[in-house]
Amino acid sequence: MNDLARTALRTAGGLAGAGLAGIAYAAFVERTWFTLRRFAVPALPPGSAPVRILQVSDLHLTPGQRKKIDWVRSLADLEPDFVVNSGDNLAHLDAVPPLLRAMEPLLERPGAFVLGSNDYFAPTPKNPARYLTSRHAEAPARRSTLPVKALRDGLGNSGWADLNNARTIVRMGDHDVELVGVNDPHIGYDRYAKVAGPASSDVSLTMGLVHAPYQRVLDAMVGDGASVVLAGHTHGGQLAVPLWGALVTNCDLDTTRAKGVSRWWPGAGTAGRRGGAAPSSDAPADAAWLHVSAGLGTSPYAPVRFACRPEATLLTLLARDG
Repeated sequence: MNDLARTALRTAGGLAGAGLAGIAYAAFVERTWFTLRRFAVPALPPGSAPVRILQVSDLHLTPGQRKKIDWVRSLADLEPDFVVNSGDNLAHLDAVPPLLRAMEPLLERPGAFVLGSNDYFAPTPKNPARYLTSRHAEAPARRSTLPVKALRDGLGNSGWADLNNARTIVRMGDHDVELVGVNDPHIGYDRYAKVAGPASSDVSLTMGLVHAPYQRVLDAMVGDGASVVLAGHTHGGQLAVPLWGALVTNCDLDTTRAKGVSRWWPGAGTAGRRGGAAPSSDAPADAAWLHVSAGLGTSPYAPVRFACRPEATLLTLLARDG
């Protein structure tokens, strides 16, 4: 074997080793390396007291995930003014009891929830490459159903508002806040027409809740006057490229908004930079604040995260200037 061949073999071996190490890290380290993100958003009327909202999303829980359950329970120590669960809680037929145990101390605080496709239908094995190209959920007829009624009852019986195609006013700290929510757009369960209408003038703000942040829903909510919208679903891309970010969002939201806080206004997704969206720096003064959670879990059939740690978010709403 000549020197060139030996060098090629060493290089190939090194790359294979690095690849295996990356897979092991994504599967056994980062996937359960939970973190709390904190953002402050100036969305309240001038002079208002702040409001602290805890958002949890995309647990994709299976029985036995004790580390995740204990970590979610510990979030109650933050003593948020309000809790939002933005869907995809389940990944197993027997996951409702452990999910309610995870949420138990949070259910003692005011809250609201919307559902995602994985609260209705169990995950199925699939080619992971499809995630990089598909924007739509698998046909529900091909998937086993999950105990969604038990989940809704468990969350709703605590006093939390069920915002699946619903609208209501809740108390957050010192504020009355109007909530407008839809069922999951990813499987076509959203019915925004049922809750459409101008934002109330008798509240501190109107907030939209949705699992999958499809542009049609974001445009409708913000067009009606919602000044904050909370969503999940994207997993932050789940497999991200360091210094670049998410490769996909699994919906029609651009990848620059795969997680975190950005500005949204009707038509924001039509022109601009990577992913086809106008940058937030072009936002009009009255643009809404959009927060997309990267969530806490993964499908049991794709149990990896890379450069995208599982997360919950503490969002502090502050008074606007002027």
